Amino acid sequence: MSEAPSITTEGATGATGLDKVAGSSSYALVLSYEGTDFAGYARQTDPPQRTVQGELERALATALRLPTNALTMVVAGRTDAGVHASGQVVSFTSPELPLGLDVGPTFLRSLNALTPRDISVRAVHAVPPDFSARFDAVTREYRYRIATAPESPLFMQRYAWHLPGFAADNERRARLQQAAAALIGEHDFSSFAVTASLAGKNPVRTLRSIDLVGTEVLGEPLTEIRIVGTAFLHSMVRAIVGTLADLDAGRLVPDALPGILAAHDRTAAGQTAPAHGLTFWGVVYPMFDSRPVSGA
Repeated sequence: MSEAPSITTEGATGATGLDKVAGSSSYALVLSYEGTDFAGYARQTDPPQRTVQGELERALATALRLPTNALTMVVAGRTDAGVHASGQVVSFTSPELPLGLDVGPTFLRSLNALTPRDISVRAVHAVPPDFSARFDAVTREYRYRIATAPESPLFMQRYAWHLPGFAADNERRARLQQAAAALIGEHDFSSFAVTASLAGKNPVRTLRSIDLVGTEVLGEPLTEIRIVGTAFLHSMVRAIVGTLADLDAGRLVPDALPGILAAHDRTAAGQTAPAHGLTFWGVVYPMFDSRPVSGA
């Protein structure tokens, strides 16, 4: 894999800038994780399972010398079992935290020494006391990778769905890009969500962009589907990707997406793409941007 990307905090200036919040007792972590061996982000206790939140709580509690139940943590976007993250954001606070906690390089090194190898904390920032990683997000970005070569991927087998020939040339990619345009904007995305998760929830979401990009990692050809929106329903990105795969394979007609949206029925859409191809790429906030700087 390529060198770990850096994290940008451009635009964080002045009295409201990152690391300049006087007397703060609220903080934001920017972290990456390899989701293969996790049962998702959220803590699970019945039965107990290994989760990103559980590991992070233990590391923070040890570093801060606090009991885990003294911490209040909020994540930008929960991820399912097997899903990865590059620029996930978790805000945390506690009434027992001292004001003006030093979250400089020493604290960051300590935190990474306490987390397992499949979690990497990239940055820690002081934030205003009312900051929420979830509710202050302006946009979130997910990226889904599909390996398109005839042979199974070697290096990307944990990070890409193997679909030989998917959108493998510019013409096919352009057709899918045109079809996906029907999803841009504000819509009821019930057809692209786990039905049971919609109870009592507003299914209307806004997508800002969907881009299909041909790329390559360590000689393995990929199509990367980059989806930016304000918020997402449970498994929404994977359902969109699976539906695009069915469009590309001819199992759905090219202009199917408007009708699928209008159906408000999960059975109208295509398959759900496997979890391991999905990465939570990052979040844009008014005061910082957690997305990795990748040159793309």
